[in-house]
Amino acid sequence: MAEVEIPTKGNWPVDPQDDMTILNDRMWVDGCFDFSHHGHAGALLQARRLGKQLVVGIHSDEEILVNKGPTVMSLEERVAAVDACRFATMSVPHAPYVTSLPWVSHYGCYYVAHGDDITSDSNGEDCYRFVKAAGRFRVFKRTPGISTTDLVGRMLLCTRSHFIKSLAKTLAGEEGPEDPEERKKQAEIMSQRIHDYASDETGFGRGPEVWSWVASGAAMRHNDDIEAGSLQHLVEGKGPKPGQHVVYVDGGFDLFSSGHIEFLRLVIREEENAGRKRGWYEDSAKQKRIQEHGEDYGPAFVLAGIHDDNVINHWKGVNYPIMNIFERGLCVLQCRYIHAVVFSAPFSPSRPYLHALPYGIPSAVYHGPTSFMPLTYDPYVAAKEMGIYQEIGIHTYQHVNAGEIVQRILKSRELFEERQRVKGEKAVGEEAVRRREELEKEAKRLEEERASAK
Repeated sequence: MAEVEIPTKGNWPVDPQDDMTILNDRMWVDGCFDFSHHGHAGALLQARRLGKQLVVGIHSDEEILVNKGPTVMSLEERVAAVDACRFATMSVPHAPYVTSLPWVSHYGCYYVAHGDDITSDSNGEDCYRFVKAAGRFRVFKRTPGISTTDLVGRMLLCTRSHFIKSLAKTLAGEEGPEDPEERKKQAEIMSQRIHDYASDETGFGRGPEVWSWVASGAAMRHNDDIEAGSLQHLVEGKGPKPGQHVVYVDGGFDLFSSGHIEFLRLVIREEENAGRKRGWYEDSAKQKRIQEHGEDYGPAFVLAGIHDDNVINHWKGVNYPIMNIFERGLCVLQCRYIHAVVFSAPFSPSRPYLHALPYGIPSAVYHGPTSFMPLTYDPYVAAKEMGIYQEIGIHTYQHVNAGEIVQRILKSRELFEERQRVKGEKAVGEEAVRRREELEKEAKRLEEERASAK
């Protein structure tokens, strides 16, 4: 392992270029952060709870390749994912794979936090050996049940065992493991994790609101079974503030990636631009909000609907979604561009559903420039008829969705198989890969048939 280079003033990857004052409650955490899955968000949440600020070091593609294997997402995509996490204060790209005290100190951090698993470099040595020797290491529990390696395995092996039939029943302890006590325990753990991820940027206060929509399976999948359904309040968070526009977005958010993150960021930007036109950012308006409500806040409140596993699989096939609704929901919950979540949202937001939303009819229903799902109908007819439909235009990451990520894995299959072996996972054989490719082709054929039937 080459000696870690210490940048000179003017060459640090992000400002400040002068050394920051070292604080005990400014934490450093670092990693690859490949795929923005909920395990990464859980790590950032726990690290943030150890202090008042959290600096996140992100390793380069080149260093990860040498020490661990290929990344699925580029450095730019991984930085965007960390920046979108509500618990992160700032990100530092190109952080060394073996944690360097001069880097940690430059950005004003005394302690380095990491999970209770062991991370080694290409020589098999502990990546945190220098930090531990200095007595500046803090440990938190690794988030169980999810890792980048797990997700790669699901893609290559085409498994569906991760699907959740009904999140509402699972959280109630009515579905899941055969043993009733195990079901109850699982329900408690999952409910607690939803509450944890629905915290504010400190990791302790109230953050996003969480709801669950209950209706028939047909109403969730199609636009011809119109039901208002009913909404269950799972987590009481911070609702809309006076003057905010409540806007609605929905999707599968599978393998919550740069495409989703950029779309959500652009929704916020559109609402900020609209707020600017109506005088939201004028000094008098800002001072009025502070005087009347004790704080300033943005012009938008974003409510995100998340589709069930069986809804996504109905339209996309193969073993999509790669993440189940619980995992996808946690990914959305941790995102700073989201203020509330509706689990099990319908694929097509009907007029009765939009009227029944917890904050009334939204000011806008946003959709991205492309659709991952092969559809036979327009799911946004109601929003268009109501005059509240808005579309985000073309952007840099519009092509990045679960299908794109799976293709990246398949194109570099041998490298990822080696990564699985290094991690002690079962290697994927040629037959399994061929099966995945056949299923993807079949899904593509169905997509073309549906497109021609429109």
